[in-house]
Amino acid sequence: MKLPEIAAKTNPALETEIKAHLDDLTKPLGALGRLEELAMQFCLVHRNVKAECKKLAVFTFAGDHGITAEGVAPFPSEVTTQMVMNMAAGGAAVSVMCREAGIEYKVVDVGVASEIPSHPSIVSAKVAKGTKNFAKEAAMTAVELEAAFCVGFNCAANSGTDLLGMGEMGIGNSSSAAALYALLLDLPGDKTVGAGTGSAGAMLDKKRVVIADAVAFHKKDWDGTAFDAMRRVGGLELAAMAGFVVGAASVNTPVVVDGFISSAAAFAAMKAIPNLQDYLIFSHASAEVFHKSFLDKEGIVPVLDLGMRLGEGTGAVLAMQIIKQAMACYSNMATFSSAGVSEAN
Repeated sequence: MKLPEIAAKTNPALETEIKAHLDDLTKPLGALGRLEELAMQFCLVHRNVKAECKKLAVFTFAGDHGITAEGVAPFPSEVTTQMVMNMAAGGAAVSVMCREAGIEYKVVDVGVASEIPSHPSIVSAKVAKGTKNFAKEAAMTAVELEAAFCVGFNCAANSGTDLLGMGEMGIGNSSSAAALYALLLDLPGDKTVGAGTGSAGAMLDKKRVVIADAVAFHKKDWDGTAFDAMRRVGGLELAAMAGFVVGAASVNTPVVVDGFISSAAAFAAMKAIPNLQDYLIFSHASAEVFHKSFLDKEGIVPVLDLGMRLGEGTGAVLAMQIIKQAMACYSNMATFSSAGVSEAN
């Protein structure tokens, strides 16, 4: 799969101009803390000292997983379909949050096993009816991987937004994310496994064994690349999210990444494409096992830590509102030079 080159956001002259504006705002130097960092990153990604944060959108990518045949999830795959319809109807947490925040919302069927009825909030882009069971074979073909990647890429590149957020829905996808982390970070599969949608007791023990065995099975023939890891153990919605962050970067748009599963997809893209992390904002530290360890390993400081582990894009929505506030202050606060306020001696 041919991947685009993404330019680093580094621009010393622009950074100096942005910092000068931040320092001229009517506040003590650095008093807005992380908000100033977020405003800096936002403007650098947009390549514009006067970047605006007015149009926001969240995309939730949905797909089913063959690994559920191994008994690693407490809910049947039918729940993926039911939740997609709930999201579209406005009843899911992410739908409620987006509506409350005035953020455009779409759910993308990239790999749900059942047929999904048409709905204005649903993007129908089904590549396949779920993945294969990666405990026994590769989850996807190379053709399916590329097609799912392109779905996400096009959603982002054609969104026409100032700020994007992404999330996921798919019974079994915490298993795929755990296996993907394990391959990409050269860890035993059982070390990255958490409860997901609620695995506990004997089921969680089984999940650890299944993922550890599957990672060992694929590691023998894995070519070492991020997207071959995705093809082997990932999901169609994870591949689409990897494409989404690349598509956003290609049009100089920052992306807010949700939690454990979204981060796995973003990480695969980061491993494959230099400079991509410049365009990503990690929304929160999920309560799912291993997410905080991943963030620490990569030196990533998320915007929030609220003990959440729902997925869907809920953490992204919350962080996007903080970024919007950061940009509102950056764009609309008075400056010392314009307001006649005396600066510190």
